[in-house]
Amino acid sequence: MPRVQLILPKRHGDARGWFTEVYSERAFAALDITCRFVQDNHSMSAPRHTLRGLHYQSAPHAQDKLVRCIRGRILDVAVDIRTGSPTYGRSVGAELSAENGHQLFVPAGFAHAFLTLEEDCEVSYKVSDVYAPDCDGGIRWDSAGVDWRLPASVAPVLSPKDEVLPALKDFQSPFVYDGDPLLPLA
Repeated sequence: MPRVQLILPKRHGDARGWFTEVYSERAFAALDITCRFVQDNHSMSAPRHTLRGLHYQSAPHAQDKLVRCIRGRILDVAVDIRTGSPTYGRSVGAELSAENGHQLFVPAGFAHAFLTLEEDCEVSYKVSDVYAPDCDGGIRWDSAGVDWRLPASVAPVLSPKDEVLPALKDFQSPFVYDGDPLLPLA
């Protein structure tokens, strides 16, 4: 199974600006990412400190995600929610921005979320299966020990749905450990 990976696409620049290859089936296969992406999603979050997640989609419509920030900056996070995993409940995260062009690949079995670090952030992500409301789930943003880098007096802007998600300790995961523990991002 593929692992959570930070992808650093090369940018080729000149006086006009730059060009980058965002996705290449061949290049991603070399990283052991062989899923087929079937849908592209695009979100815009106006307020700074908007937090979307921690979300997942379970079988039969479990989703792998390839996430990038195309305007602004975000902290993008994946939390291991695979039952039996030695890294269950642990997270990794990276700053993604329009400027750095980095992407985060999040396979099924991990809850995903991002926090906007400035106003008017746009996030674009590919998913390997269609949205299926009956398979949609999540865990509460503050229950997995993620360091969101929020100032002490600031609460994130959440959707009504995200405000009532269960805590990790009360969560029954639909995912089973596959033998690959969560590793630090390169």
